[in-house]
Amino acid sequence: MSAPERIPPRSVTAADLLAHGELTVRGRIREASNAALFCTVAYEGQEASCVYKPVAGERPLWDFPDGTLAGREVAAYEVSEATGWQLVPPTVLRDGPYGEGMCQLWIDVVPGAELLALVEDEEPGPGWKAIGLAEVGEGRTALLVHADDERLRRLAVLDAVINNADRKGGHLLPAEGGRLYGIDHGVTFNVDDKLRTLLWGWAGEPLTAEAVRVLGTLKESLKDGGALAGRLAGLITPAEIDATRARVDALLASGRHPEPGGEWPAIPWPPV
Repeated sequence: MSAPERIPPRSVTAADLLAHGELTVRGRIREASNAALFCTVAYEGQEASCVYKPVAGERPLWDFPDGTLAGREVAAYEVSEATGWQLVPPTVLRDGPYGEGMCQLWIDVVPGAELLALVEDEEPGPGWKAIGLAEVGEGRTALLVHADDERLRRLAVLDAVINNADRKGGHLLPAEGGRLYGIDHGVTFNVDDKLRTLLWGWAGEPLTAEAVRVLGTLKESLKDGGALAGRLAGLITPAEIDATRARVDALLASGRHPEPGGEWPAIPWPPV
């Protein structure tokens, strides 16, 4: 008699782990503006750290419907995945100890990566892009700059697509292997133009060929019946999906990174 065929164990993805694992709260991230809980999640012998943001802990905002921030975080992840850039950590919408909420893989930050800086010069040095002047005390100002980094440039394109109203420096997480992640995408996908970011260094410059190709892929996937449109349904409203399509179309038509509009503060506060 031949030996029974051995069935290999099923590979557990990060999304599987986050969506189906047992969620255990370990503590609270107190600097977060909404309830954000540091947790572990365990599933089929695997365990990871994660952040759980219950809808019940979201603060009301005047310009976003109540109880929608968690869904927007997941929608930002879905768009990031559709670009192929994987700029947002794996994120799911699931039930937890305090009800439905967003659950996102925890990213350990690699120290030493210089992405932002304050310089005394009037112009940024080589390898840097100017953001604007910042007050540094005693009536003095300095030039706030960000790195001229292709990872940040991709993130700037993603933010323009999802209409990110809060891209702070603290939302940039350099990780192992040269990866860079962006987090905190609760205030995204508004139908009104609310882009607020530190990544204005490429404003008005031509998009890279890679970005144009990726935007073309997003355009197709956002069409009615498209894969991304289907994944966004239920996370954001039909009007917000239409507005996302319009932003992709506008970027492709202009072929350039967007510039500050003037009707909305261009840089979030605090910037870091």
